[in-house]
Amino acid sequence: MSERRFPPPWFIEDIGGYFVVKASNDRPLVFIYYWDGVARRSLAKLLTRDAARLIAAGIAKLPVLVQHKTGSGQVKLTNAIMQV
Repeated sequence: MSERRFPPPWFIEDIGGYFVVKASNDRPLVFIYYWDGVARRSLAKLLTRDAARLIAAGIAKLPVLVQHKTGSGQVKLTNAIMQV
């Protein structure tokens, strides 16, 4: 079986102004920008820090929620707890 390009677990880093979701090989997957100042945030339609963190946490959970097939052909979902 070939190696995955974005191996789990994925983790979140807060860089200040944006969150970056990275794979375990330190490759960045997605950037989610936010702004805490009300005036600039509404003008540029940026997310709040909390909203950006929730989106990043949801994206970081994706590899754990991948469907795995059992021997009987049934689909089994694996659940995991994300540490943020």
